[in-house]
Amino acid sequence: MSLFSYLRTRPLSLSLGIALALVGCQKELVPSASLSTTDIPVNTQLTADPTAESTITPYRTRVDQTMNEVIGQAPEAIDRGQIESPLGNFVADLSRTQTMTVYGKPIDMGGMTNGGLRNPLDKGPVTVGDVFEMMPFENEMMVLTLSGETVQELFDFAARTKILFVANASYTLRNGKAESIFIGGKPFDANKTYTLAISDYLANGGDNMGFLKKALKTEQTGLLARDAILNEIKQLTAQGKPVVSQKDGRVKVVN
Repeated sequence: MSLFSYLRTRPLSLSLGIALALVGCQKELVPSASLSTTDIPVNTQLTADPTAESTITPYRTRVDQTMNEVIGQAPEAIDRGQIESPLGNFVADLSRTQTMTVYGKPIDMGGMTNGGLRNPLDKGPVTVGDVFEMMPFENEMMVLTLSGETVQELFDFAARTKILFVANASYTLRNGKAESIFIGGKPFDANKTYTLAISDYLANGGDNMGFLKKALKTEQTGLLARDAILNEIKQLTAQGKPVVSQKDGRVKVVN
């Protein structure tokens, strides 16, 4: 997980304390041609500095308590994968629904790439730290309004690369191309515009999705992708529901 990404969103006292503690662990470097080799191997035999440890310990304890908080239960592992995967479907779906909550209007589709999901969710308790390990990036959810032409590029990209998961949509993958596209249960209409909830990284062309920069409209939501995941899991738990996901046939592969 990205500890420093996490600290960016925490109270100043916590972030400052860690920063000061780490500074205190470093020796001042004084360049000199007469210095001998001072490389020190860092391993379990290196004794911790008592002063640094006493400074860091309260902050480490607070971070550990937060990261170890159990927010849900997964009766089965939710794995990563290409074309369609339980984890890809789960995050793409919640990206759309959680973004709609803050956006206040319907959104046609949600999207997430396999590269944006760094770890699966293991069977058993789901902690805040698990979500940080799965989504270690400070990405904000955006709402893009796309022309029919760009939507076709979106599905062609999904079919060609097999790394993009799309929510509230289905298609047939044949010879690396997308056919029989449905959005919201209705056949795709190339003459219409559609909205897409997706991270700012992807909206700005990340993962070779440069075609998204042709969006007719780009809107910020203030919702972090990671917070969308945390919100979804906490809401499921509050409703007495487990954290589950599976392949649902939204991509039909025809050879």
